[in-house]
Amino acid sequence: MHASTAEEEELFSVTLPTENETPVVVEIPHAGLLVPPPFVRDLIAPVRSLGRDADLLVDRLYVDAPLRGATLLVAKASRYVVDLNRAEDDWDRDGARMPRGLVWHTTTQGEPCIGRPITRADVDARLDRIHRPYHATLKRLLAEKKSRFGIAVLLAAHSMPSVGRGGAVRADVVPGSQGRTTAAGKLIDLVEAHARAHGWNVRHDEPYKGGYATRTYGRPQTGIHAVQVEIARRLYMDEVSLTPTAQFDDVRTWCAALVEKLGQTALR
Repeated sequence: MHASTAEEEELFSVTLPTENETPVVVEIPHAGLLVPPPFVRDLIAPVRSLGRDADLLVDRLYVDAPLRGATLLVAKASRYVVDLNRAEDDWDRDGARMPRGLVWHTTTQGEPCIGRPITRADVDARLDRIHRPYHATLKRLLAEKKSRFGIAVLLAAHSMPSVGRGGAVRADVVPGSQGRTTAAGKLIDLVEAHARAHGWNVRHDEPYKGGYATRTYGRPQTGIHAVQVEIARRLYMDEVSLTPTAQFDDVRTWCAALVEKLGQTALR
């Protein structure tokens, strides 16, 4: 078992299953708000945007995952520092091509995030400190699951604004699998059925098909399956005050049950 360094523990956490381990790894890349000191000087985004553009509270929604047999990986750094669901080459100097790529230049509201063009050295600092250690850990966790069980299942846990650009109301739950290519059909179907059984509506791959982690690790032919699950924030939080609502515990229970069902289904 790999021993985490103190710096890794500062920037992301790994919680191992407490009982009845399953092949599931839950990764939460966007719930963090931490801006490490080396990156504070360039950040000019409004403080409210830091929370608004995070997948706020998703780490709390899945806090019970280790009780249901899964390993839980949670990033603590803000996506404004480096977006862990982007490839290493998804960036440009001034954000002209990728305003919200590996390094965010603008918030989702169009406000500037960073006070100057970024350099290759800036990007390397973010990759070396956060992105590469995080993904090395995720890759290792999946390999350990596959070694033990012959299969691994990655649940990439996210949340989304309830209303998209142009005012379109999004579905309650959006499972993403790159056109049903990153996981076995039975696992994708399980996510959708679990949501519908709760009375929620589902749109597969719309508007999110699964990002870098889903594309990179989801290789069903090798025994590693990945599904991204986006939950509309209206289901569990007030999107203005950024605080949990009375429905939060209900969604947390749903998330725990999803983790357990994925584990059980993977082992059949």
